[in-house]
Amino acid sequence: MAASRLPPATLTLKQFLRRQQVLLLYRRILQAIRQVPNDSDRKYLKDWAREEFKRNKSATEEDTIRMMITQGNMQLKELEKTLALAKPQL
Repeated sequence: MAASRLPPATLTLKQFLRRQQVLLLYRRILQAIRQVPNDSDRKYLKDWAREEFKRNKSATEEDTIRMMITQGNMQLKELEKTLALAKPQL
């Protein structure tokens, strides 16, 4: 019997791709938060985002993860819309 060369915690391709989606969403949220003009609001949103991702870090159910990614993308779009409206028009 040949032993597998992969470590026991190796991700499947599907898990790897989902992980990449989550990391991209996290980076995009942090980039949007950087545009918030008020320091205290920016800190609050950054802490909130970090806590949400940490809280859901252990999720393994595929449907749950997909739903959370969808919700995160919707929240990101709302934040981007709010920031666009808040920018002064020249």
